[in-house]
Amino acid sequence: FRTSDTGDEFVVEMSNATLTNIKGFRHPDPDVDIAIARTDLLCVMMGTATMKEMVDAGKATVKGDVTVIEKLLGVMVRFTPDFEMVPGTKADPLAASLALSDGFESHNSEMDQLGC
Repeated sequence: FRTSDTGDEFVVEMSNATLTNIKGFRHPDPDVDIAIARTDLLCVMMGTATMKEMVDAGKATVKGDVTVIEKLLGVMVRFTPDFEMVPGTKADPLAASLALSDGFESHNSEMDQLGC
C-alpha cells in the first residue's frame, strides 16, 4: 500500500482476525498493491467515496488480486460515533445528539476541505 502524495508505504496484513499495518515497508510480492493519495484515502475511510470510485476516477491504482480488497471490506465493521465501549455506558440520547452535533459539523467542514 502506498500513499502517492506523501510517499508513505505500508504492509497491511489480515491474519487470525487481526488487521496489522507496518509503516515504511513493502511486501516483495503482495497479493494486491494499492496507490492512492492520502487525502483521497481519507474520503474512502470516511465512507464518502469507495475505492472503486477512486480507481474509476483515476485517483487510485490497484495491481494484483482485487478480490483481496473485497474480502477485507467484507469483514470490516462500521461503527457509529456513539457506540458503547463498555455495556451500560451509552449516553442519554438527547445529550449525545447535542454533543455529537458540534463534532459532526466540525468533521463535515474538514471533509469539505478535503473535497470528500
